[in-house]
Amino acid sequence: MSSVPENSSAAGPGHITAGTPAPVTPFPGTRTGTGSSASAGTGGGRASAGPDSATGPTSLQTLRTLDSGPRGLLETEAEIRLARTGENVLPTRRPVPWPRRFLRSLRDPFTSVLLCLGLVSALVSAWGTACVILALVAVSCLLRSTEEHRADRSATALRELVATTATVLRRVSDDTPPLEREVPVADLVPGDVIRLRPGDLVPADVRLLRTDGLTVHQSALTGESAPVAKQALDIPDPALSGAGPFAQPQWCFQGSSVTSGSGTAVIVATGGETRFAAAHDGRAGQRGASAFDRSVQGISWTLVRFMLLTPPLVLMANAALRGRGLETLPFAVAVAVGLTPEMLPVIVTTTLARGAARLARTSGVIVKRLPALHDLGAVDVLCLDKTGTLTEDRPVVAGATDSTDRPDPDVLRWAAVSALWTLQLAELPAADALDEAVLEAADECGSSAAGEVVPDAYEGVAVLPFDPVRRVATAVVRRPGRLGVHTLVTKGAVEAVLDRCAMDPDERHRLRALADRKAGTGLRLLAVARADRAARAGAYTPADERGLTFLGLVALRDVPDPSAAEALGVLARRGVSVKVLTGDHPGTAARVCADLGLRPEGRPGPDDVVTAELMDSLSDAELVRVADRATVFARCTPEHKARIVSALRAGGRTTGFLGDGVNDLPALHAADVGICPRNAVDVAREAADVVLAEKDLTAIDRAVLAGRRSSGNIATYLRITLSSNLGNVIAMLTAGLMLPFLPMLPAQVLVQNLCFDAAQLAFAFDRPAVSVLRRPTALRPRDFLRFITGFGLLNAAADLATFGVLALALHNASGDSGEAAFHAGWFTENLLTQALVMILLRTGRSAAERRAGGPLRAAAGGLAAVGVAFPLTPLGPLLDMSALPPLYYLLLGSVLGLYAVGLTAARRRYERRHLPDAAPDQVRNGKKERAEH
Repeated sequence: MSSVPENSSAAGPGHITAGTPAPVTPFPGTRTGTGSSASAGTGGGRASAGPDSATGPTSLQTLRTLDSGPRGLLETEAEIRLARTGENVLPTRRPVPWPRRFLRSLRDPFTSVLLCLGLVSALVSAWGTACVILALVAVSCLLRSTEEHRADRSATALRELVATTATVLRRVSDDTPPLEREVPVADLVPGDVIRLRPGDLVPADVRLLRTDGLTVHQSALTGESAPVAKQALDIPDPALSGAGPFAQPQWCFQGSSVTSGSGTAVIVATGGETRFAAAHDGRAGQRGASAFDRSVQGISWTLVRFMLLTPPLVLMANAALRGRGLETLPFAVAVAVGLTPEMLPVIVTTTLARGAARLARTSGVIVKRLPALHDLGAVDVLCLDKTGTLTEDRPVVAGATDSTDRPDPDVLRWAAVSALWTLQLAELPAADALDEAVLEAADECGSSAAGEVVPDAYEGVAVLPFDPVRRVATAVVRRPGRLGVHTLVTKGAVEAVLDRCAMDPDERHRLRALADRKAGTGLRLLAVARADRAARAGAYTPADERGLTFLGLVALRDVPDPSAAEALGVLARRGVSVKVLTGDHPGTAARVCADLGLRPEGRPGPDDVVTAELMDSLSDAELVRVADRATVFARCTPEHKARIVSALRAGGRTTGFLGDGVNDLPALHAADVGICPRNAVDVAREAADVVLAEKDLTAIDRAVLAGRRSSGNIATYLRITLSSNLGNVIAMLTAGLMLPFLPMLPAQVLVQNLCFDAAQLAFAFDRPAVSVLRRPTALRPRDFLRFITGFGLLNAAADLATFGVLALALHNASGDSGEAAFHAGWFTENLLTQALVMILLRTGRSAAERRAGGPLRAAAGGLAAVGVAFPLTPLGPLLDMSALPPLYYLLLGSVLGLYAVGLTAARRRYERRHLPDAAPDQVRNGKKERAEH
């Protein structure tokens, strides 16, 4: 074990002084800038090299460069350095100012379209239209930025609730000894000396000073799934000079996590100066377009094409047929605005914000990015690891057998001896789950018949803890009545234990084949062996783990979570298929999935479990087909998980990924929706779009339902509004070409749109159909185009029929009075048909749901009342509208009745063809499903 003497000082005779900051680069490749995180005090100089060079600094040189020592910094010096270098947080963690969030909201496609229309309206002096549109844009951006700011504050509070801390050595004064204390990771500074223990996240880039069997996971930085051994080498190994900084054993980097052993290290870089920040700066937050982005962009571009074509067509048609010039430009812009769903940004933001707030209030789920709630509703594939989600993260012993595969309780008891004294002597911060399972099973088993193997009767002498390199743990004990003899009891991976046993190759091959057969049934195996050695006072080393006698195998299995099977069944009924991405043995993963009833899609077969080796042999196009068919993926590294998620998205699936570790970062970024529990590592919480209160599938189901409710309301709004708007625009353009005057004045179009917009706010508070909750919801541009075209033409037919009604009812009117009456009649008819559409065109609902009251029915009733009453009020003449004769209302009632019948028939035909879930059994099942959710 290499170390720096505790009583040495790199900066002077036992004290550290603060002076003029001197920028320090502890090793090449570390980012530096204003206020370098390695700035120190009077200790001057620049480290000549680091992990990129075989001639890098020794540990004492590093300490001297940082003006620190093995006893740590003074509290006052740490405060000075914290003020100079800033908090130890990643740049992406720094809060985004609210004004910047507001401006970012303008990048939403629909908001941008509305903003352009508002500016065009202002250019043609349509000030009323411009003011209304710009006000809608401002309200939408305000709602969205405020809600995301609130979610960010909730995430910040969550970080504080599960704040990450580090153990640091600090001194009150020069003469006092250093004391260990827990401080927030954000308060660490270059020069701090910290302790590293199993389970700790490496909080910054550090140079190791002392180590004891230290291994770390560096998968977030290198993608390497296996832990890497680290040592406090004082002199860098020349053989590793070309291997890169992450292969240097004396350096650890932020983003790594300690898997075993312990160590003491000095911090050389914090915050934005770390290699983790450099690796994830900008790229970590970048992901492909989500399901919401793709849907909104598709619909937006469809509308943009319509709106760009409408004004020129109106101008050219009126110029060619009626000889009108630019005086029709305000009307043309008003028609384009009439086609636009002006309230969409407000409806979308309000609906998603209400859903996110309700989810946070009822389930403790934080939605950090509002569109992610829509993506949750669209998710049709959920990828996750089995540990802690499908299982209880608590293995149990399934049995113990000897070398001939016959039950042998003494094998379990010897394993318990090793586990007991490993826990007693290794000073581990937390008991290993496998050791706890072995000890629990040994207690239930009791002592052997002869009373020979009783774990508590042995006396521990030494222990060699488990590490991922050796893959075994050894306890050295004194056996009762065996003076002068030490017994080594070793347990661990089958291959590693067999390699340390004295046996012929044939026997070793037989035992490996036996272990492979057991592992193929989904069991996790521990091999147990022992050997007697003459007692000695010297330390034991891994070299003593040789010439062992094989005792047998302890088989363990994962305990499925009692709620997992039911939750998987619920998700399957919701149309969400689950893919298990795990690093475990294929047999272990397959057994757990089989126990939970998680079957592959399609025909079962030997290729149901896809291994990492198979994935490596597939091209991206081949993996798309395999990923869609398979259910279980075993031996996955972080890169494999990300590649599987990307393949599913490339195949047209909307993918969610549930992860909680640094090794899940690539997949979290690759998914449409990244999900993590609140006890996930800090960087995973930062990368996720949704943070769950617990790592629980039922919480995901509630979040999916919330997303579908919000998405269902948005989709209903879009279908109804766009079809109604398209019908009105077609009818208005047709009437404009047939009449010697404009069918509606720009001001009348504006007031009509305002009334319809006010009524449409009710969509944000509507209760979606039960059928919406049964399947993933996605805004598909092609489906919307077919829907709005069909129902828009039906709406246009009703409008044109009203044209005939007006001609019949107003045949005696002439001049300005005739125009005013025509405007009033069309205004009334438009609002009445829009009210009918709001009620009758809500697809996928049972008869009971349609009869149920709610904000939408009230809003439609209010809209109809305004349409009838407005021309009769004093406001009517102000907008060039006059009262209508009773004959008009009688004829209009007939047209609306026929329109309602046609609309209902068309809706039922659409539901039979496109909504198979909207079956008659909704009447029977609707109340039950609403009670559940």
